Amino acid sequence: MNKNAKIFIAGHNGMVGSAIMRNLSSNGYKTIYFADRQHLDLLNQQSVDKWFKENDVDVVIDAAAKVGGIHSNNTYRADFIYENLQIQNNLINSSHKHGVKKLLFLGSSCIYPKFADQPIKEEYLLTSPLEYTNEPYAIAKIAGIKMCESYYKQHGCNFISIMPTNLYGPNDNFHPDNSHVLPALLRKFHEAKQAICSVVNVWGTGKAKREFLHVDDLAKAAVFVLENVDAEDIYSKNISHLNVGSGEDISIADLAKTISNTVMYEGEIQFELNKPDGTLRKLMDNSRIKSFGWKPTISLEEGLKSTYNWYRANEDNLRSF
Repeated sequence: MNKNAKIFIAGHNGMVGSAIMRNLSSNGYKTIYFADRQHLDLLNQQSVDKWFKENDVDVVIDAAAKVGGIHSNNTYRADFIYENLQIQNNLINSSHKHGVKKLLFLGSSCIYPKFADQPIKEEYLLTSPLEYTNEPYAIAKIAGIKMCESYYKQHGCNFISIMPTNLYGPNDNFHPDNSHVLPALLRKFHEAKQAICSVVNVWGTGKAKREFLHVDDLAKAAVFVLENVDAEDIYSKNISHLNVGSGEDISIADLAKTISNTVMYEGEIQFELNKPDGTLRKLMDNSRIKSFGWKPTISLEEGLKSTYNWYRANEDNLRSF
């Protein structure tokens, strides 16, 4: 991918899309396309196809998705599978139809089986059942991975997929119920500190472990893959995507304590044992993408501090839904 490539980022307003756009801009890519919802309905096939016909782009980054934590995934199951399938189907097929030279599809670590061996390797995909609470979202993302692979195998399209672990950082969704665990906890502890609450309740037992990656590290990985990795490099190894993770995990109990310290909250932490933990452990094997030359650089402690600073500076205008 050269610096003059015409790049379209779907989902540019989201946490991932905005981070990739910042990275591309800082690295000298000047022709970056994006479209707001009022100008491009990604759920509408005709709208997407018309946009591609009118805009001759070289590279597509699919960072658009309906996302959320355990509560929203399990509550809005139909919305999650329908909207995510529609978005990626429209983008991938129109990219093929209109001669896009390279496409990067972003998924999630929830694609893997609930009881996959740890750390999770790419080849563990589709080897046993998924975690029920996020099954619709996971199935949609698996379909996207297989679409990219199939368009390569049938049409020779340079379409590839990367699967990030749990992400956090600027422009995250901080809704207390519908967001992922880290931003939800950060907001909870911040508001408890502001209100001088003596207790913060945390879902589950605290024993479940999660891996986290700062979104700026993910953005570096996305641009690195676009610049250095092609479809043949992945599919020739009999895998269908690349994992992108920090290579380290932390228990929810320790995460809560770390966030409490970051926020400087002095009250008690209590765990709601009647709430679900979700999958007990999800640590991805990131050795393959590291073998190409990428590695994470932002520690969890450093990332939490910068994210909390961003949260406080943008508290009045947060994405919260």
